[in-house]
Amino acid sequence: TEFDFLDLDDFLLFLHSALRWVILIFLLVNIYRNIARTNKPFNKRDERLGLFLMITAHITLLIGLYQWFFGELGFQMIKKAGMAAVMKDDVARFWAIEHITGMIVAIILITIGRGVSKKTYVDSKKHKRSALLYIIALLIILATVPWPFREGIGRPWFPGT
Repeated sequence: TEFDFLDLDDFLLFLHSALRWVILIFLLVNIYRNIARTNKPFNKRDERLGLFLMITAHITLLIGLYQWFFGELGFQMIKKAGMAAVMKDDVARFWAIEHITGMIVAIILITIGRGVSKKTYVDSKKHKRSALLYIIALLIILATVPWPFREGIGRPWFPGT
């Protein structure tokens, strides 16, 4: 289907889908930096990169929550079909439960990973803990994104294509 960028729902879906790439890039950069800098000071750049990741994740979450509550594939679907019917349908369950749950858990981990920089831990501990939390968040995100190759739930690699 073609996107109508003047339509709020289409624009938000586009933005939500596009921001996944920003989150994935920030996650990879943060993971790499935290692993590569384990024995180096946790500096302002490390803090800023974690902050940018967290802000992007939270913006994406807010857009996703709007879509879940007011779009066709979340709360409205549960309201219309009932929870029992949604849970029996693999596609409906993915959109109504699995995607949002996985992403909320991942964003909580990202937020905790960012919060590690505020703790009074030694720098090597900050790097290790942040890296671990970001790696777990990355794995959860990779498992719950509607990649194009996922039958029944796949979305395009790039929004609007």
